[in-house]
Amino acid sequence: VSLSRFRVLNVEMGSEGPKRVTIHVTGFKKFQGVAVNPTEIIVSRLKNYVESRGLPTGVSLGSCTVLESAGVGELPKFNKVLESGLSSINNSSNEEVVWLHLGLNSGVLKFAIERQAVNEATFCCPDEHGWQPQVYMLLCCDNNVCLLKFRLNLQNDIFSFQQLPIVPGDGGIAQARETSCSVEEILQILKNGGHDVMISDDAGRFVCNYVYYHSLRFAEEKGHKSLFVHVPLFSSINEEAQMKFTAALLEAIASTC
Repeated sequence: VSLSRFRVLNVEMGSEGPKRVTIHVTGFKKFQGVAVNPTEIIVSRLKNYVESRGLPTGVSLGSCTVLESAGVGELPKFNKVLESGLSSINNSSNEEVVWLHLGLNSGVLKFAIERQAVNEATFCCPDEHGWQPQVYMLLCCDNNVCLLKFRLNLQNDIFSFQQLPIVPGDGGIAQARETSCSVEEILQILKNGGHDVMISDDAGRFVCNYVYYHSLRFAEEKGHKSLFVHVPLFSSINEEAQMKFTAALLEAIASTC
């Protein structure tokens, strides 16, 4: 098929030209053991940083929001942030909305693109609102079920662990939601740009996984895309290098939409 024929087909099929991509970004404030969260600084600087560098044609940076490092207590604000992305959309099949969430993993030395989130809310420590969903035990005694928290008299009792789902209506903790972003393509683009990055299938069981699960669920309902990326401490990869990575990440996401 000739190029001219391809252009005619595009016109006949109602093509509106290159796809427009809007990327909204979130980060987190401090949490236990981390007084300064790199993602708060990255997201706070991102608007000015991108304006000075520019983005490819058709790609725009939407909202940049820093969230409290909290689960259920921060969920109403987070839902409002997600809903705000709907008002900025033109009713066009040629527009893609992507939610990019940045979080800190102080135990890694490179960037990690998270492929999925799981429906489990078992926090190892309280979040910044003091909320700590934990493992409970179901204790069966004489055909009556009692819900206890880390306290059992094991004599003549049958017990099992019961972990808590983020969204009970989605099923058990084995339920996972996977991003519709092309993580392998994004990975290759970033590696070709010299960035130290990998793909991860474990977003943890703390606030990062909690937020990502809700975002993936929302994105699936609204026809958006959602992606979570863990960054290391600035002591592992310095601030300017992380800003460059984030800008490159925006371009990589847009180019694969």
